[in-house]
Amino acid sequence: MTAPAATPAAPGAAQPQAFRVLICDEMNPGNLEHAGYDIEYVANMPREDILRRLPEFDALITRSRTKVDRELIDAAGERLKVIGRGGVGVDNIDLDYASLRGLLVLNAPESNNVSAAELAIMHLMAAARGLTRSDSKTRAGVWDRKFLGLELKDRTLGIVGLGRIGSIVASRAQGLRMNVVAYDPYVPESKFERLDVRRAATLDDLLTSVDFITVHTPLTDETRGMIGAAELAKLRKGAIAVNAARGGIIEEQALVDALSSGHLFAAGIDVFVDEPPTADHIFLHAPNLGITAHLGANTVEAQERVGAEIVERVLAALKGDVSKGAVNAPALDAKTMEALGGYLDLGSKLGKILAQLLPGASELEVSFLGEFPADPTPVLTSLLIGYLGNSTDEHPNMINARALARERGLSVATREQPESPDYTTEVIVKATLKGAERNRIRTVGGTVFGKSARLTRLRDFRVELQPEGYILIASNQDKPGAVAKLSNLLGTWGINIAGMALGRAQKGGEALFTLTLDEGLSAEQLQAVRDLDVIDSAYLVRV
Repeated sequence: MTAPAATPAAPGAAQPQAFRVLICDEMNPGNLEHAGYDIEYVANMPREDILRRLPEFDALITRSRTKVDRELIDAAGERLKVIGRGGVGVDNIDLDYASLRGLLVLNAPESNNVSAAELAIMHLMAAARGLTRSDSKTRAGVWDRKFLGLELKDRTLGIVGLGRIGSIVASRAQGLRMNVVAYDPYVPESKFERLDVRRAATLDDLLTSVDFITVHTPLTDETRGMIGAAELAKLRKGAIAVNAARGGIIEEQALVDALSSGHLFAAGIDVFVDEPPTADHIFLHAPNLGITAHLGANTVEAQERVGAEIVERVLAALKGDVSKGAVNAPALDAKTMEALGGYLDLGSKLGKILAQLLPGASELEVSFLGEFPADPTPVLTSLLIGYLGNSTDEHPNMINARALARERGLSVATREQPESPDYTTEVIVKATLKGAERNRIRTVGGTVFGKSARLTRLRDFRVELQPEGYILIASNQDKPGAVAKLSNLLGTWGINIAGMALGRAQKGGEALFTLTLDEGLSAEQLQAVRDLDVIDSAYLVRV
């Protein structure tokens, strides 16, 4: 979205119309006097007033109170260009409809990073010293001085998710003289080195080596319930668990059971799956559990920052600068979509596949082979959206994907070659994860038939497969019987094979075959595939 900037008027001419901005929810917006803008702030403005007056404004700024749904967007008419949401979440905004209407949606996710990180540290310290337990007993008239807490110094803290907030938690913990280990497959090695944090190769590696654990990941299909009963059992007896990120990353019943059994010393929670909790919620009666009411962003400083930042970003967007805080991206123009539609879908799918085969890559090299129907640059952006999609709370889109890649430490290089040896056009992506001992490399490639994406390359093998649903990628030695054994195993589980592609480097050498499945495999089923004597390696990806 690019809005025309107001231009200075000639002497004696009428002054250009100022951009008008409505702030309809309570916040601390900071300075409201900006040349070229008319900003009106009405805390907790009634909905009927917003509906009536919104057509007068170029931009709307809200917090979580106001529901920016179809009714509100339609009421705005043609003048509205930008919607700003103070804070991280945009659940109160109909993003799909806003995008369809060409409205840019912005947020200010960085403003509460310090506050959220400090709340996690507070929960950790309160749990270690029995603050909730002692407070309730003292209020009940019980003077219990026999309770023994735990020191944090020289203990090991495990952080799941080393994004912006997790990084601040790591720094604060190091200031308390703690050892810090983190698990985040989407973050390159360079960030761990810069923060002086030991990298856990797997979640199990982290769980079995720490005294305390805190989670700082977005809530996705991958992270929902990622810390359950089995994971908590791997923590040392007497450990502490903290969740100040998203409700459900640590399974609620599993956490209560671990506290009740005494396996966990204590825990701290700022988030619930369903908020606010009901009066009979299991957390409210769990032992040694400190609870706050989703207060991660609730500090004076964070609220001052969030108001000032979202105002600044909305004003910049109205002048055409959409480089910060974009949550969605209005659709590409019809001509570009017509020319590149299939390639944009291909880029997104190649990115998603690579994110599962090699998360946390430090380099991406993207090759465009052949004559594309239009400048393929948007295909690169679509690829980054697919690669980064499940690794960040910020929604990657056509506007912010490259900036998010740079922030992650992901180096992106492109090259164009006018001819493709095997197809009219082909997109080949090589991802590299640099390590101290060796680099790991994964390569995927694809093309478009008509307007349909096709997978054409995995590693050094040629394949031809429609990238849809679940794809099982298996390698083996080129000998008879491998496909039959795997097919029989899948059949015993009632899993149907929708498609198959085979590839090999040479006769009798290493071979690769890919199967598209109607449904996914459990961790136990995938391990059973890997245990087959005819299989060298196996991976399952979901597109």
